[in-house]
Amino acid sequence: MASVDVTQPARRPFSGRRVHLGDVLLQGVAGLAAAGASALVLLIAWKVVDGARPSISKYGISFVWHVVWNPVVGREAYGAGSFLFGTVITSFFALLLATPLAIGIALFLSELAPNWIKAPVTALVEMLAAVPSVVIGLWGILVLGPALRSHIETWLHSGLGWIPLFGAPSAAGASLFTAIVVLAIMILPIVSSISRELFLGVPHELKEGALALGTTRWEMVRGVVFPYARGGIAAALILGLGRAMGEAIAVTQVIGGGVFIHWSLFSQGDTLASKIAAEYQGATSNLDIASLIYLGVILLALSLLANLTAQWIVRSVARQHGVTRGGHA
Repeated sequence: MASVDVTQPARRPFSGRRVHLGDVLLQGVAGLAAAGASALVLLIAWKVVDGARPSISKYGISFVWHVVWNPVVGREAYGAGSFLFGTVITSFFALLLATPLAIGIALFLSELAPNWIKAPVTALVEMLAAVPSVVIGLWGILVLGPALRSHIETWLHSGLGWIPLFGAPSAAGASLFTAIVVLAIMILPIVSSISRELFLGVPHELKEGALALGTTRWEMVRGVVFPYARGGIAAALILGLGRAMGEAIAVTQVIGGGVFIHWSLFSQGDTLASKIAAEYQGATSNLDIASLIYLGVILLALSLLANLTAQWIVRSVARQHGVTRGGHA
């Protein structure tokens, strides 16, 4: 047996490696890219807040809940309450509508679909994310809106009209409900693609072990796949929610507009993003411009909150999985 000299300190395996110019350049370029992205986010946030400063100084935090928007010079009054309400309603119901469809698509493509159909269906679902929002908005005006008004909205109102959410359909055709369906279509490929990758990432040993114990495929999905991927699915849903809150063009085309809070999904309304897109170019005064930018500040804060929440969920679940695996090792 060879003896070990314990008097000499152990050398680190790579302590004597020469520093190469390529390594330095790679680290520098990557560091600059990361610093540039961080600086860009801070610059955007600073510029938006600076542009909204006149409105922030005049209205303060009360701007968030005031339901008024009067751009007439001399009688100007602004508030984001109506648009914030429209943003929350459309985004929440769009996510509620898209979630089961997206998870169903992801399960089909990862666990149930025959091999010959997986590739084309996956490509078509992902291609949906590449369709320009203005095209989806036009389709919403020409096809989806009239179809929903003539069939779905009328049917829901006749059966559930006693619930405030399902009031009388709007004669104009544009409505919160049309915007909700359009947003659900737009976030569907995002949530389904992320969920599919999460389901494919579940270790085969866990799934095969569950099936070997006599469980059905549904029981395996419910007891193994969903628990393993639930944190990632939650993060995907929050990212989809952030996407829905920030959509402007398609929503502007189908939501109709209006400065009021109501609970009927079949009436017209507005969101933070659609209000900015519809009126920024025609703003009549500096306070009008600043108030529209203030809407952007609120929207930026909501989007950053959604992204930070998604990152926190992913990291928390990753730590839990690491502890669990470590405990079983």
